[in-house]
This record gives sequence, structure tokens and C-alpha cells, in this order.
Amino acid sequence: MICADRLIEKYLDRLVLTERRSPLTGETYGLEIKLFLSWMKSAGIDVADVSAQQITDYLEKRREVDGLRSTAKSLSALRSFFRFVIDDDIRKDNPADILETPRPKFRLPAVLSKEAVDRLFLLIDTKTPLGVRNRAVYELIYSAGLRVSEAVSLNVRDIDFAEKIARVWGKGAKERLVIFGETAEFWLRRYLKEARPTLVAPAKRQGLSPQALFLSRDGKRLSRKSMWQNYKVIAHLTGYSSKLHTLRHTFATELLAGGADLRSVQELLGHTDLTTTQLYTHVNSRLQESHKRYLSNLSDWRD
Repeated sequence: MICADRLIEKYLDRLVLTERRSPLTGETYGLEIKLFLSWMKSAGIDVADVSAQQITDYLEKRREVDGLRSTAKSLSALRSFFRFVIDDDIRKDNPADILETPRPKFRLPAVLSKEAVDRLFLLIDTKTPLGVRNRAVYELIYSAGLRVSEAVSLNVRDIDFAEKIARVWGKGAKERLVIFGETAEFWLRRYLKEARPTLVAPAKRQGLSPQALFLSRDGKRLSRKSMWQNYKVIAHLTGYSSKLHTLRHTFATELLAGGADLRSVQELLGHTDLTTTQLYTHVNSRLQESHKRYLSNLSDWRD
């Protein structure tokens, strides 16, 4: 049986170094393949012999535990992995290619009202360095429509206060420039002046000089997991059900409601496919219809 660790190592080298996939993709696909190879080992199946039906059985077990999105992500990783396996002369076919990607039900992105966003931000305790950092990073995500991964990947040099522009790296390691507003600028400046020097201190004591914009309490780059956990605590206090990515959805919806064209919003969000951006037009239509019903009910009540 082929050594799983060595196989994964070679696969990730190809993915990141040869195919120039992003480190985040390498991390995600690597984890998926480790799970798959672990399952094959427990089932006594070899990479060279695994069939499409056996992969289907594996994906079905993943779906039962982790849901449809994880199944689609796993299948995408498996297709990539078996292309590598073919090129490495381990087998001649890609058993994952003949499987259909499970399609999730059409769901509109969740958004928050302006009042809900204001309430959420006001609940952040900005008397502490960590609180100031949280306020700065959430304001930036909301103001510029960033993905969480893009926010944590920012370095100090990526922020241009003179132009109110941030240089970010999106999916597929694609670079783009985004614009942030005055409120985000205020909190970023305050974070850099008051909070970051405190957070960077542990790293400096070790002779290190982190370039990351947003730091954890030990001076390391803030992780996505920490950001999600911090937001979850704050969102719970508001009484609203929302995730950190909801701030990005809200940014896009507000742009379209304000008259921005789809192509501009697509570029700001870093979407490859315009149809992804078009989802927000449905959200905007739903909000407009809800507002019309509200005004109609208000009129009826007054009459």
C-alpha cells in the first residue's frame, strides 16, 4: 500500500508550487485528502484500486456528518488529487471525475440592517487592545466587503490611508484593491496607534517583527478561527443570528441598494463569476418588497 504521508506531501508540493494554488486552498485540500486516505486505510482500500462507487460511499458518509457543502468541497479536492495520482503513474483514470457535484438549494445571502450593524459594533468593548482590534477588523470587513481570509492575510504595508485603499489577495491568489470609508479609517488608525503596539510586544521580546496587520494576543497573525469565535460572542449579545461573513453580504447589498452597478460590485468583492454577484440583486429586491409592505401596512393603520 502506498505511503499516505509521502503521497500527500508530493500532492501539496504540486498544488502550491507547480499549480500556484493559494496556501488556503492547499490547507483545505490537504485536510480533505488526509481524511479520505484515512478512511481508505481503515477500509483496507488502496489509492490505485479505489472505485467511483467507493468514493460515492465515502462522500455519502461525509454528507451525513458535515452537510452538502463539505461534500462538494471534498469532491473538488478528490478530483484534483486523482489528477495528480494519474500524473504520478499510480493509476490511469480519475474515479472522481464521473461523479456529479452536489448542488445546494438556492439560498439568498443573509444580511443585516444598518441599525443591526451599528448595534453590533457598539457592543464591542473598545477599552481593551483586543476590543479595539476587533472593532477595526470588523469595520474594515464591513466597509470594504472583505472575506475573512482576506482580512487576516493583510499586512501593515497593504493599507494606504492617503487613498483609503487596501491591497488584498482573494481566492486563487488574485490581487485587488478595495476602498474603505472614514469610519473604518478611524478605527484602523486607532488600532495601529493604541492597540497593535501592545499586541506586537510579545513578538518583539523574541526579536521578531510581525508584518501582519491584525495580531493575536501573543503577537502572531490573527487566525480566521479566532475572528469567527470573537464575532460569534458579540453577535450573540445583539440577539441577531448572523455570521462574520454576513458583514460582507451586507456591504454588497447596501452598494446595490445605493445604485452601484453589478460589474463594479463584482470587482470590489473579487467574484470571478458575475452570477455570484447577481444573488445580491435578489436580496435587494426582497428588502425593497419588505419595505413596501411595511409602508402599506403603516398607511392602512393610519387610515
